[in-house]
Amino acid sequence: MSITLRGIGCAGGIAIGHVHLVSETTVDVVHLVLPEEDIPAELARFDAAIRETRKQLEMLWGSIPDNAPAELGSFLSLHIMILNDAALSRDPRQLIEEQHCNAEWALMQQLEILLAQFDEIEEDYLRERRADVIQVADRVLKVLAGHPVSHAHGQLATDRDTILVAHDLSPADMVQYKDIEFAAFVTDAGGATSHTAILARSLGIPAVVAMHNARELMKEGELVVVDGSAGTVIIEPDADELAHYQKLLQQWQRQQKQLAGTKSAEAITACGVPIELQGNIELPQDVPDMQDFGARSVGLFRSEFLFLASEELPTEDEQFEAYREVAVALNGQPVTIRTLDIGTDKLPKWFERSGGLNPAMGLCGVRLSLAQPHLFQTQLRALLRASAFGCIQIMFPLLSSVAQVRQCLQHVTLAKQSLRDEGIAFDEQVKMGGMVEIPAAALNVAGFLGLLDFVSVGTNDLVQYTLGVDRGDDSVAHLYNPAHPAVLQLLSHTIRTANALGKPVSVCGEMAGDPRFTRLLLGFGLRRFSMHPASLLAVKQVVRQSSLAELTAQTDAILACTDEEQVTPLLEQLNA
Repeated sequence: MSITLRGIGCAGGIAIGHVHLVSETTVDVVHLVLPEEDIPAELARFDAAIRETRKQLEMLWGSIPDNAPAELGSFLSLHIMILNDAALSRDPRQLIEEQHCNAEWALMQQLEILLAQFDEIEEDYLRERRADVIQVADRVLKVLAGHPVSHAHGQLATDRDTILVAHDLSPADMVQYKDIEFAAFVTDAGGATSHTAILARSLGIPAVVAMHNARELMKEGELVVVDGSAGTVIIEPDADELAHYQKLLQQWQRQQKQLAGTKSAEAITACGVPIELQGNIELPQDVPDMQDFGARSVGLFRSEFLFLASEELPTEDEQFEAYREVAVALNGQPVTIRTLDIGTDKLPKWFERSGGLNPAMGLCGVRLSLAQPHLFQTQLRALLRASAFGCIQIMFPLLSSVAQVRQCLQHVTLAKQSLRDEGIAFDEQVKMGGMVEIPAAALNVAGFLGLLDFVSVGTNDLVQYTLGVDRGDDSVAHLYNPAHPAVLQLLSHTIRTANALGKPVSVCGEMAGDPRFTRLLLGFGLRRFSMHPASLLAVKQVVRQSSLAELTAQTDAILACTDEEQVTPLLEQLNA
């Protein structure tokens, strides 16, 4: 009898294959109280473990194959940065000295502190970096325990129908599997923005994460079906199920071949209207991968990583170099850089906490920048300086009022004047934009565009704030619905208002990269989409198959819906 498991489908497609279980070597940590005279040796043992772990990660980073997704190197770099952070490499030493405990116990105590901080984070992507901290700490523990650090996964089948099933997959695991091709990934842990999910999308293979107990329910070599779109895994499918999914697999494989053929094709509708498809990136190193998928410009460069990866506030020069690198790499094409978007709950350690009962409603996004003028001025000066080396556009997150827009622009004026006074070059005409992420911004977008050059809709937050749903909370995640009539009304109003005012508008949230919504957004009047590069080809294909005149009536019918259950069948008809 078949068993169907449900998780989060984070990379679409169908795979049928046999399970390979990744064995999980765990380290049992005991608490030891050491005599005073043993403390220096314990500190030395801890330091040696950190050095050895760093050496291993750097060796893995150096062995990344040229054809690997660009994200893999970025993720491994992130693990090296986490290891180098004092929170892991130095703070446990203090616990050893103060508590006279063994290194493993000190590291576990410090890990618990860090994980508690991550649990408070609201933003999905940053909260899922929790898994990276666990993976790095686990690697150090294995070195301390003398375990083989390389996950000994046994003899791997090299067939392309292998379904890799793991509790979690670290970037280091991925490098170790560099010579193996997989049909799909299934993990107990992770989310839609976990590294496993991102890598799966880059590799173009299906993946289902957050299965919780997949490894316990599956056996080595068992036949399974993975539906990465539906987020389901079927163990030992019966004959009818197998035949059904074999048919879907063939369809998906044909679609993948067709997508590969659109890499060099223009993003233009069947009726001849050009559509701009941009990439969302997080690091300057992401640019080549984005360009490989056909994007020429960046609709969203998240500047947060520059801040969160650093133990100290990045200097103006450090920020300038990162922004300049992206601007130069794009060779004159636009890059929209979002100013710092963090909140009180996810502040880097160089910043003093200011508290707050509900961080998502508190001092986050541009509110934090406005409350910290020195921080804001430093970033604006760095951005403006980099604008002399390319086409940089500056975008402010989580705007809620025209007064905030005015304050932001006053800061820009101050930064420009300080650069002029110092004789430093910058683009005097640099474009200023804002993100529409909350209903207040969507409803008052005309007021914003009276002062700004462009707006971009962050649909992930817009859905969350409109519906009052934290999609990272399993108990309410089913209420998160981008196709809710209220969300669609706000989206349509934002796009049509911007178009009426003759100001550029884009969507840079997940809806922009979900081909199920491409025609709907085109029907609303959207002509600029920004998304994860791996989503570009699928969206481009829908664009090329769409005729705008045929969409208007159908999208108007969807907009007229007041019940979300009415939307689903109409959306299916639109995409048929």
